[in-house]
Amino acid sequence: MKILIAVDSSPSSELVLEEVGARPWPTATSFSVVNVVDIARFARLPALIEDAKREGDRIVKAGVEKLSLSGHKAAAEVLMGFPRTGISQYAKEWHADLIFAGSHGHSAIGRFLLGSVAQGILRTAPCSVEIVRPGASGPPSRHPLRILLATDGSECSVVATHSIANRPWPAGTLIKVLTVEELMLLENQMNASSLSSVYPASLMEELVQDARDRAGSAVEMAMTILLRAGMKAVSDPAPPVGEPRGVILDAAKSWHSDMIVLGSHGRRGLDRFLMGSVSEAVAVHAHCSVEVIRAV
Repeated sequence: MKILIAVDSSPSSELVLEEVGARPWPTATSFSVVNVVDIARFARLPALIEDAKREGDRIVKAGVEKLSLSGHKAAAEVLMGFPRTGISQYAKEWHADLIFAGSHGHSAIGRFLLGSVAQGILRTAPCSVEIVRPGASGPPSRHPLRILLATDGSECSVVATHSIANRPWPAGTLIKVLTVEELMLLENQMNASSLSSVYPASLMEELVQDARDRAGSAVEMAMTILLRAGMKAVSDPAPPVGEPRGVILDAAKSWHSDMIVLGSHGRRGLDRFLMGSVSEAVAVHAHCSVEVIRAV
C-alpha cells in the first residue's frame, strides 16, 4: 500500500502525521510526506520562493522524522505548483493508494480553508482520500476506532467496504454499517404540496417497499463482507429514512464516530461534477475524519 501524506505548517498536519503513525498498516506499506509550495503566493515576490522551498523542506523532513518514531520509513518531497491540484498530480505519478490531508476545523473559516485545498484534493485525486480530524476518543488512533460505513449498495460502496475489510485496524475497532431509505421520486414532486398529490397510495407503497428492500440489501452485503473478513460490525435494526447527507452526519455524531467511510462514484470532468453532493458534504461538515474510497 502507498500512503501519501499532504502537509503544511498548520497544526492539522501534525494531527495527520500522528494519525498515520498510530495506525497499523499492511506489511511493506510505503509512505511519502509531501508539501506543495504555492507558486500563486509568490507570483509577485519571486525572491521569496527559495525561502518557501527551504520551509517546505523543513516541514517534510520533520514529518519523516515524526513517522520514523512510529517505525515507519518515509520519503520526503517538496513540489512547486498549486496545492489543490499538485497533490493529486503527484499521487497519480507515484501511484498512491490513499492520500491523507488535514482539516482546518469546524468553524465557517475552517470549512472555507478546507474548501481551498483539501476539497480540491477530494475532487481531483486519482485514489482514496482521508480528511483527518480528532476522533471522538481523541488523537491518535491507538485506541479502538468507531467507524461508520455509509453504503447504498452500489459498486463504489462495495469497493469501500472491501477496502476497510482488507486493512488492519487497532484491536477492538467497531464498524457500524449505515444505509438510508431514500425514495426514488420524480422531480415534479418537489413542486407539490404533498407526495399524495403526485403519487397514488399504491405507487407510494411500492416506492417505500423498494427503498426498504434496497437499503436492506445494501446492509446485508456490507455486513457479509466485513464479517467474513473477521471485522467486528453492527447495523441498526431498521435503516433510517431521509436525505443521505443529513442522516450520515447526524448518525456519525450521535454514535460518536471516529471516522466516516463512504465510496465515491468516480465521476470525471468538471472536478468530478463538483465531487458529488453526498461525499463532499459529508467530508466538509463531519465532526470526525472522513475517508472517501475510490477504486484504483
